[in-house]
Amino acid sequence: WVPDIFSLRLVNHSVREIAGVPVLTLSETPLIGTRYLMKNLEDMVLSSLILILISPLLVLIAIAVKLDSPGPVFFRQRRAGWNGKIFNIWKFRSMVMHQAEGDSLKQAERNDPRVTRVGAFLRRTSLDELPQIFNVLAGDMSLVGPRPHAIQHDREYSRRIAAYFARHNIKPGITGLAQVRGYRGETREIEQMVQRVESDIEYINNWSIWLDLSILMRTALALTGEKAY
Repeated sequence: WVPDIFSLRLVNHSVREIAGVPVLTLSETPLIGTRYLMKNLEDMVLSSLILILISPLLVLIAIAVKLDSPGPVFFRQRRAGWNGKIFNIWKFRSMVMHQAEGDSLKQAERNDPRVTRVGAFLRRTSLDELPQIFNVLAGDMSLVGPRPHAIQHDREYSRRIAAYFARHNIKPGITGLAQVRGYRGETREIEQMVQRVESDIEYINNWSIWLDLSILMRTALALTGEKAY
């Protein structure tokens, strides 16, 4: 029997042997054994150092958000993480308080009237994402990995992109390969999300500490731009 594996989208695939029997792994996380420990150590050490450095900035942003418009300082939303585990992602609130329309979730768009004055600056500079450092310290996220999407968007795109859920074979990240390549922000066309998913899968298949460090350095240059709103 010759399996047509080339017709499948393989994620970190490998061939192993158990008790003399060959085993073909089609989809697996790269974070196993020492690689898992290395990734966790990277996240804990770097995120702790980053938190110490940005603590004064976090306080200043929190005050600005509170003074700019009524409502809480932080925004929480349910996201799917590693292996589909649900967690609450933290952000600085960048929009006025509003009620969602049913089960639909509207992405932020250019000149979105829901965005506050301070929120516009935070979104443009990606400073609204800084509280996710606490998600990393809690173990729900990593500094680098596929960006987690809203649950409603996961449902929508998984119906239209066959390999979409392969993104969940690793912890979601504050930044990722897709983001430093410019695939961020609102996705008006399905092709934009396809490119983001392709980059996420490429990251999983090629994960290393050096790739993470490279993405973190490139992130500083990709924080602002025309797609940040």
